[in-house]
Amino acid sequence: MLPPAHRMRRRDEFTLAVRRGRRAGRPRLVVHLLDRAELDRASAPDLPADGDPLVGFIVARTVGNAVVRNKVRRRLRHLLREHVDRLPPGSLLVVRANPKAATAHHDELAADLGSALDRLLRQGSKGRNQT
Repeated sequence: MLPPAHRMRRRDEFTLAVRRGRRAGRPRLVVHLLDRAELDRASAPDLPADGDPLVGFIVARTVGNAVVRNKVRRRLRHLLREHVDRLPPGSLLVVRANPKAATAHHDELAADLGSALDRLLRQGSKGRNQT
């Protein structure tokens, strides 16, 4: 289970990560990463620049009914706990599940998540940004 200190809860953090963060899409999910070091302090003055990375999940109704959505969210939370140490301090990460995530096997979700994170973290080290 993902530790509570790493869970994103505020709507403005979700919005900021999705709108301003770098994005990597895969068949079963889309991952948005916003490194707070890249963030303009004027646009988000209430967000601290350091601390634990925060992770949030978006699982829309298109994925399935409430039981299916909660199952997908739990599976993603479980998979992400292995990767949270790789995230830059103070970063915001949002994982949005696509409808294919509902029927995906554990290995398929793990591969998509790992591939998307590898791409985003590799981009961040090169200093490339998506605008």
